Amino acid sequence: MDREYHKWFSPNLNRDMELLIFGHAGARVLVFPTRRGRFYEYEDLGLVDALADRLDNGLLQLFCVDSVDRESIYNRHISPQDRILRHSQYEQYILDEVLPFTRLQNPQPFMISHGCSLGAYHAANIAFRHPQWFGKLVALSGRYDLSVPVAEFRSLFDDYYNEDIYFHNPNHFLPNLEDEAILKDLRRMQITMTVGAADPFLNSNLALSETLSLKNIPHEFYIWDGRAHQAEDWHKMVQIYL
Repeated sequence: MDREYHKWFSPNLNRDMELLIFGHAGARVLVFPTRRGRFYEYEDLGLVDALADRLDNGLLQLFCVDSVDRESIYNRHISPQDRILRHSQYEQYILDEVLPFTRLQNPQPFMISHGCSLGAYHAANIAFRHPQWFGKLVALSGRYDLSVPVAEFRSLFDDYYNEDIYFHNPNHFLPNLEDEAILKDLRRMQITMTVGAADPFLNSNLALSETLSLKNIPHEFYIWDGRAHQAEDWHKMVQIYL
């Protein structure tokens, strides 16, 4: 299996950023790590190996990006305003730097946004906000409202709320989305979501699925037994849905 390491200075983030590429051809897959995860996490969790046949056969090519969660939404040492600002800068890094880089590496036009846990949030958030760049979303065990506490998981913005937070929470901005051009792009996208029946974020997923249905956005939504929020669960999921 082809494996490449890349690193460059990001002007959007004003720091070096790293990523890994797996595979040599096929649909481009933008892979976000889990909460505070790194660019090598997908490989460490065995998910690259779970897709080895598809990678070796040129069906998929993974672009596993780094996160800045520790500097943004999980940084309690800065204000909520600065957390969402840093998160927005990260999105610009993906849009302005990573996506053009993937196209230079692989001319295949079909792009998949993918992640597990908080990576599923990142994958869904960018795909729903910028659907013109994506043909498919595979979001596993995600959380789609970061502004409210759920079980042992705190709100990532404390009690603060502003327009930027609104537009980076799919369960907030999607219900009010009326732009027909964006809705058209969303309706042609292949969307797959999974969550465990005992996952604390089941209701977040149910709310998102209901919104997509109300907006006539086709999608597949699967509820797995138990919590289904571990690497061994995601191994099975990626083999079925990605």
